[in-house]
Amino acid sequence: MWEAVRSGTTSGAGAANGTPSSALAQPAQQAQTVTVTSEALSGVMTSEARTHSYKGIYNSKAIGDPVDAFTKQVQERFARATANLKGESVVGVVVAWSDIFASAALFVRYWPKLLRSYVVEALTRPKTGEQASVNDAREFLRPLIGHESIETEPATYRLKQVTEGRYVEMELEALRPVDITLHVLKVHRTS
Repeated sequence: MWEAVRSGTTSGAGAANGTPSSALAQPAQQAQTVTVTSEALSGVMTSEARTHSYKGIYNSKAIGDPVDAFTKQVQERFARATANLKGESVVGVVVAWSDIFASAALFVRYWPKLLRSYVVEALTRPKTGEQASVNDAREFLRPLIGHESIETEPATYRLKQVTEGRYVEMELEALRPVDITLHVLKVHRTS
């Protein structure tokens, strides 16, 4: 995973649940001057986050301050974009990859950590003028058809991974007390 953060493993951006991508994409446009170089990230990982923990990275002034500022902008825009959902809940997000959860409560629990990891990725990647549409996000979420591998612990969990070209989708299912998909992660590898 950390090699992915250093070299960039994903491409594209988008929004989920019908939220226009422009509602969430604007922080990146406004924060064009806020960047974190790959060299700075590598330096922090070598000196301050030797265990490659996100906590070590976030505690670094070189990375943590820009990440905090950008995260705050995105969180405020996300809150505004999702404030008027009528009887609906957000269960996932499509950014440079997708994270979708079994419930809104599970998504809310992981959202702050996910957002900070997305920001680290965004700030270390080359800037682009491209903006993804809702249709781009829908196409990205299309189930993969490719090489499938399954790891399981009987009566506990099943982890299915499907690879199609440069796309990888992982689906984690709980098998007890009921069979339920807890989390689906999909990425597009760029390297």
